[in-house]
Amino acid sequence: MTAPVRRWCTLALVAIAAATLFLTAPTGALAKPGDPAVPNESGPALLGDVLTATGKRHAQAKAALNKSRAKQLQLSLELRKANERLNELAPQIGEMAATSYRTGKLTAVSALLDTSSRDQFVERASMLTEINMVNDRKLADLNAARDKAAQAKKALDAEVAEEQRQLAVIARQKTEAEKALALVGGTKLTGGFVSATSPVAKAAPRASDGSWPDESCSVNDPTTSGCITPRTLNAYTEVRKAGFRRFVGCYRPGGPFEHPKGRACDWSLQGSGFSNAHNDDMRLYGNNLTAFLVRNADRLGVLYVIWYRQIWFPATGWKSYSGPQDHKDHVHMSII
Repeated sequence: MTAPVRRWCTLALVAIAAATLFLTAPTGALAKPGDPAVPNESGPALLGDVLTATGKRHAQAKAALNKSRAKQLQLSLELRKANERLNELAPQIGEMAATSYRTGKLTAVSALLDTSSRDQFVERASMLTEINMVNDRKLADLNAARDKAAQAKKALDAEVAEEQRQLAVIARQKTEAEKALALVGGTKLTGGFVSATSPVAKAAPRASDGSWPDESCSVNDPTTSGCITPRTLNAYTEVRKAGFRRFVGCYRPGGPFEHPKGRACDWSLQGSGFSNAHNDDMRLYGNNLTAFLVRNADRLGVLYVIWYRQIWFPATGWKSYSGPQDHKDHVHMSII
């Protein structure tokens, strides 16, 4: 084969390969593996680890708090019913005591000896048995109602103590988060981005106690050739269902935050690649997407959101953010 022919064959193969890549490449809504346009996210060492640890403990404490408050409501109802039963029985027991005081205690001997016939003896014996059974039952009911009220009160007190314990945990996590966020300028409270008109997302599954179970990077990432967690996939799906379908990338093998763990996605403001918001449409897109994530944070298991020099963390709310990457070109979403 001559040199010109070899060059022609090489060019033809390159053209075919390029055409194949063009035809099979995903649309602009997805990030390609190794895409050089992926935002260069960076931050202080261990910031992501601190936020992850405090965020998970905060979520666990909040779940325990909600469970304790629900239990308190149940116990309060039980205590009220027990007290109502006590109030109902108390007059009856009082009447028994008053009658006994006025007439003297009716004993078996006095009741049965004062009879003039066998039939009267049998009648009084039967009446005495019935009276004693009624009185014993009333006393037993009263004691049971008292025991139930005492148990409900004791359990309620324990749940109130548990509530205070979880509130203390939440307060500690808030303090730890604020210390970590101070490294990226998170000392100033901001208005943030919240919209009451954001769609309601489908909730991710929780454990039976209301907490978020640990998940591994076990499902295919629809945006790259990597993996993400099932909870991240649910969040990704719900964001797209809500109408946010521009360029997005989730898994990355390296870098900060939760990308290598399959628990983070970067939502671009445009159809392909990443660039800073330079018009109202891009800024509004980022604002609305962020508002959707914050409104549905409890349903999706959102750990934190970063957008346009601000960071939202459940324990602290919106704070200023001045990390090396200002996140003006994408919305960062991390999932528990």
